[in-house]
Amino acid sequence: MAVSGSVRHLFQLLKCINFATKAHVRITPEGLRFTVEESRVIQGTVFLEKKLFTSYTYAPLADSQAEDDDGADDTAVFQISLTALLETLQIFGVNEAKDRWTGRDPGYGGMTGTLGGGGGGKPAAFGNQALRMTGVCRLSYAAKGEPLCVVLQEGGVTTTCEMVTYEAEELDEIPLQRDALALKIIMRSSWLYDAVNELSSTSPSRLTIAASPSAPYLVLSCNGPVGSAAVEFGKDQQLLETFQVPKRTVNTYKHSLIKSATRAMLIASKVSIRGDAQGVLSFQFMIEVEGPLGVGVSFVDFRFVPFLPEEDEDDRDSNDDIDEAAS
Repeated sequence: MAVSGSVRHLFQLLKCINFATKAHVRITPEGLRFTVEESRVIQGTVFLEKKLFTSYTYAPLADSQAEDDDGADDTAVFQISLTALLETLQIFGVNEAKDRWTGRDPGYGGMTGTLGGGGGGKPAAFGNQALRMTGVCRLSYAAKGEPLCVVLQEGGVTTTCEMVTYEAEELDEIPLQRDALALKIIMRSSWLYDAVNELSSTSPSRLTIAASPSAPYLVLSCNGPVGSAAVEFGKDQQLLETFQVPKRTVNTYKHSLIKSATRAMLIASKVSIRGDAQGVLSFQFMIEVEGPLGVGVSFVDFRFVPFLPEEDEDDRDSNDDIDEAAS
């Protein structure tokens, strides 16, 4: 059983990976892990650590249940409708607040002050003080095949929802070779959001990320039916907190998949961008949340599979044929 004093941060964190209808849930002694994937080319994961909850009680599966999993570990694994869960969490009218980057007000990027200093004790993005919200959310799961029970209490009103759980389908994690990273960059999440949003104006289908140990150091570019665009980042430490790129690397990804991470870009304070030798891309977002022990952080991780070089060449040939036909 997990009890939280804030529905809002649960809703906002899970909303970050709301690009598919079903979520793969794993209950562990350390917390709750929600994973969503689409066509095995994108995965989004939210891990809710037990320290984010007012109370967290974990009981291993019974021996009979563990045996059903052919010797697998005793963690509970199942699937639920993520859409239904999000609808449930906003029963009491959890409206989505204006994102903290809109309008470039004095608080633009200011949430990093809580983590890195200079914020003057500014409240966390999901703090109850900032949201002026009270209430309790209780999540419980009794046994394999049982529903996920969500109990919401606010203002003397209690709502209980029992959500159908499904047998978990096989979920293969998109592998990231951490011992063979081609790039590792840490920067403010808002700058990544601004870059992706700027490139979206060309209505592209693909987005290319190029990183090099020499200038230009980091370039995001794309081509679309209304033109081409590129955003270049310098190597200044105030811009790129960490920059580790042994040699030039260039990979292309589906633009709409990268856009799936924009909600996380909006509410995160920092993002770690990593890519391995195979071109697998990882965005790990650090998001501030307020737990029972004060301000902490939660992480939302996205992984993307790149286009193969052959696919890029086929796409270019197709575009050349279209241009020749038009002329």
